[in-house]
Amino acid sequence: MLEISKHSMVTLTYDLRIDDEQGEVIEQATEETPLQFLYGAGTMLPKFESHLAGLKQGEPFTIKLSKKDAYGEINQDAIVELPKSVFLVDGKFDDELIAVGNNVPMMSSNGQRLNGIVLDVNDEEVKMDFNHPLAGEDLFFAGKVLEVREASDEELAQILSGGGCGCGSEGGGCGDDSCGSGHDHNHGCGCGC
Repeated sequence: MLEISKHSMVTLTYDLRIDDEQGEVIEQATEETPLQFLYGAGTMLPKFESHLAGLKQGEPFTIKLSKKDAYGEINQDAIVELPKSVFLVDGKFDDELIAVGNNVPMMSSNGQRLNGIVLDVNDEEVKMDFNHPLAGEDLFFAGKVLEVREASDEELAQILSGGGCGCGSEGGGCGDDSCGSGHDHNHGCGCGC
């Protein structure tokens, strides 16, 4: 039976909670929608991966990540006020899209895709938070390894060339959308994309 090691395809389930095993479940990868990824490809949080090393199919796991090993502290420089004009499309401001609490995909001046949460909208500015939604939080994962197998040459070529992150589930994909899974409810906790 294969152990999780570099360039193995890993399929697993997990419940993600804030702080510890008593916290509310904020994300799940279930047997119906598991997390699948190429181990060692740099698509997952490094400490998340390191805790999985050597596990085999059927083995349970628990992983506690401190905020510094997850998404870091909240960076006050990532909370910015932007002129409302930045959000005009054909001269119009979309009040429904740019509303407090909404997650808005944007692009930096150097072309980097990022998501921001709308914190406030006034007559002239929109206050946005570009921190990861789980910045400042300790994370607790409890799950089970469903499958460990060798990655095919095609999977290696696609994932290592940046063609996909291997995160293929609702419960544990790259919710920050940098790998294109597009699961907007997902925080991308295992994914370090």
